[in-house]
Amino acid sequence: MRTIIQRVTHASVTIAGQVHGKIEQGFMILVGIKDSDDEAVVKKMAEKIAKLRIFDDENGKMNLSLDKVGGKILSISQFTLFANCKKGNRPSFDEAGKPEHAKKMYLYFNEVLRGLEIEVQEGIFAADMKVELLNDGPITIFLDSEDLK
Repeated sequence: MRTIIQRVTHASVTIAGQVHGKIEQGFMILVGIKDSDDEAVVKKMAEKIAKLRIFDDENGKMNLSLDKVGGKILSISQFTLFANCKKGNRPSFDEAGKPEHAKKMYLYFNEVLRGLEIEVQEGIFAADMKVELLNDGPITIFLDSEDLK
């Protein structure tokens, strides 16, 4: 599982011209799933993300997590996080999870976050989405489940 976490002042996802999800302060997360990712991996990643302390405290130090700032999450499925560009100029996505499995794990990821009492807005799996955000900092974190082993 791979994620790109961006600290945002606001973010939204539009599908077919309609805003589908919108948040103010929080994280906009791009979520990539591979076939070997299971519920244990997904849960561990969700718990890690929920506890990330990347919001500034009163001293301007990144020391606060989502719950301390009342932050929300906009979660977007993103199979292209598994792009392989080693050969040629057209990326291969062979490492990305098959759609049925990836969708199941993506939705589970969002439910785990909600279970941690975080408000989660989401895109629609495999939809053509337009994502807008204002990256705050800018703070962008790449988190791969392989690094949590």
